Amino acid sequence: MSTAGIVEPIAGAAPFSKARISGCFYLLTILTRMFVEISVRNRLVVSDDAVTTASNILAHESLWRWGFAGDIVAFASYIALTALLYELFKPVNRSLPLVAAFFGLGASVVQAVSSLFHLAPLVLLGGAPYLRVFTVEQLQALALVFLKLRAAAYHNIGLVFFGLYLLLVGILILRSTFLPRIVGALMVLAGLSYVLFLSPPLVRSLQPYILIFPGVGQISLCLWLLAMGVNAQRWKDQAGATGERRI
Repeated sequence: MSTAGIVEPIAGAAPFSKARISGCFYLLTILTRMFVEISVRNRLVVSDDAVTTASNILAHESLWRWGFAGDIVAFASYIALTALLYELFKPVNRSLPLVAAFFGLGASVVQAVSSLFHLAPLVLLGGAPYLRVFTVEQLQALALVFLKLRAAAYHNIGLVFFGLYLLLVGILILRSTFLPRIVGALMVLAGLSYVLFLSPPLVRSLQPYILIFPGVGQISLCLWLLAMGVNAQRWKDQAGATGERRI
């Protein structure tokens, strides 16, 4: 079943249910991304060491493939989250949630495409006959090049779109009456932190502190949606005021 097929029947659910389901998808996204980055890529990829990286990937091929699967799960769940938050924030503003969804989907597409580079080392190091024109050292170097291209696309493009999405979600929370403003402020800071990835030198100078606000902001929203949901009566009042009330 496609992501759209999953989201469609729950899009008409009550706001409290939408919030809880959104929190579930958010948690799934966070956990799968942590697994891929910490348990797979950070464990197996050694920066500027093509030989060790290639050896690690070949020695843990199953884990590397699970990393790609984790990427796909994270992107699919984030698309579902984007669709649900769009529905949840429609009472706040007619156009801003649509713009936010555009950036959220754009980030997911960029990151999904970049994840294809994750599979490139398996192709290059797989020993196919047509690759015999290259030396082993060349293939190992090419494998690391593709991984660096994946990281560049993810950080320099995907995270900027992602940051703009978080920024707009934070603004929507601040304008809403059914979610706490402190969570909105933290999401605004999270979005601004990711937008700084437009300047890689600046980001390198701010590491690792630049990742504090994105972590705190997103975890705060995720936990609030899971534990507290939204104030359903205030959501209905705001929906009625903007003509978006559906239940």
